[in-house]
Amino acid sequence: MIFKDYYKILELKTNKVTLEEIRTAYRLAVKKNHPDLNVGNILAEEKIKDINEAYRVLSDSTKKRKYDRMWTSNVAKKNQEYQESQRSTGSVFSDFFNMFFGQAKEKESPIYSSVKIPTKGENVETEINISIEEGFYGKEKKISLRTVEGKMKTFTVNIPAGIRNGEKIRLIGQGKEGINGGKNGDLLIKIKIENSKIFKLQGYDLHTDLLITPYEAALGTKVSINSIDDYSQIYVPQGTQSGEKITIPHKGYKIGNGARGDLIAEVKIALPKNLTDEEIELYKKLKEISRFNPRNV
Repeated sequence: MIFKDYYKILELKTNKVTLEEIRTAYRLAVKKNHPDLNVGNILAEEKIKDINEAYRVLSDSTKKRKYDRMWTSNVAKKNQEYQESQRSTGSVFSDFFNMFFGQAKEKESPIYSSVKIPTKGENVETEINISIEEGFYGKEKKISLRTVEGKMKTFTVNIPAGIRNGEKIRLIGQGKEGINGGKNGDLLIKIKIENSKIFKLQGYDLHTDLLITPYEAALGTKVSINSIDDYSQIYVPQGTQSGEKITIPHKGYKIGNGARGDLIAEVKIALPKNLTDEEIELYKKLKEISRFNPRNV
């Protein structure tokens, strides 16, 4: 009959241990080898049986004394290795246990399923919309969400300046409740930055429209353009076409460490909807004298 080292099974280095130390070692061993955490691992299931068997003996002072006499003589042998004993089908305890301590009733054995493993609660995810300006400057926002109990709960969310589109803010412990004393899950809030009437966000660059008149496009001009936090003076070259883009460096969205993307202005030539009589005459005169025909270019 192969000797079984119950202390080694419970990862105890000596037999000079208290009952509380045995209980603590048992709980840790069960958690480590619990079938719920080792799904499909047959060895883990077998290991649990050995752990229960070891605890059954070592937690009983009478059986422990009897076992310790055997243990002392066996551990004195060099190169003694722990080996698993063969089990009869349907038996919780090994032949080794039954030979030295008698046939045990299964209902008297510790049941690993009674050890409740603390499990962290599930995370909860949601999404909120913010403006480009709110993302650029940062903002504290309050959001109301319905809990799993159906009640409304208000959360304060601190949106950092320069947050990325699609980035998530984590509120620790605001998710679903933990199981068996485990920590609560977290609330993950995905940020969706909405484009405004003035700006569109693409990566770190801000895109905007630059409206100019036909004569400004033809002659070239300097114009003031609104960036997200100030104004910039830019030069529109002579002959600029509608749809061309002018890049204003470092006037875009925040990247971090003080850096920024670019502001990209798309030129759009705007025509007046209502012309004065004088303007009509000037356009007629320009039509007569101009040789330009965009369809022949």
